[in-house]
Amino acid sequence: MKCTICNGTEFSLNKVLWDELVNDWQLAQNEVDYINEQQGMSCDACKSNVRSIALALAIKSYFRTSDSLDVIVGKEEYNKTAVLEINEAGNLTSYLKRFAGYSFGKYPEVNMHSMPYKDETFDMIIHSDTLEHVENPIHALTECYRVLREGGAVALTVPIVVDRMSRNRAGLKKSYHGNSIERPEDFVVHTEFGADAWTYLVKAGFIELSIHTFKYPAGIAILAKK
Repeated sequence: MKCTICNGTEFSLNKVLWDELVNDWQLAQNEVDYINEQQGMSCDACKSNVRSIALALAIKSYFRTSDSLDVIVGKEEYNKTAVLEINEAGNLTSYLKRFAGYSFGKYPEVNMHSMPYKDETFDMIIHSDTLEHVENPIHALTECYRVLREGGAVALTVPIVVDRMSRNRAGLKKSYHGNSIERPEDFVVHTEFGADAWTYLVKAGFIELSIHTFKYPAGIAILAKK
């Protein structure tokens, strides 16, 4: 196993799920195991977790290169790419900031339902484990589509429970990600994504999709092109 961000080969695992979330999502033990890997297994060298490493795979695919992400961001041929990162994509942020065309959008200043950017502003939009916290994910993805240039792409991760379909949590007990004690409303989960997660991008207008995995089913990222 090799990290797609820094080429590291040593990894460590820390369990991150807590009992209440496991019960809220009705997770089986095998699902608990791979979600713990998704969020809690990290490269010892760059400290990026499995979902970030999968996301880097999707980004590499956009640039059509086998280079690791730390090499990509330093190459002149890629560096002027207009990149929008929505919220922090884990440890990837420190690498993405090295793009000369980098912009950062953080909630609530940047709301995915009404982004403060002109049409066709960016070549790439990146967000990681953000879409599940958005009330209407298809509308949010439509906004991503709007601000992307022709040929641009969105690269994203969401927590995916691969053996079930997605469900909206409206009417269910509120479920939160992140800190299980401090619970700001933007940590509320509105959608539990399943095997049909890719269909949300098609419904938002994207015409070409690819799925990128690292230690499947723990690390799954989607790249969708305009």
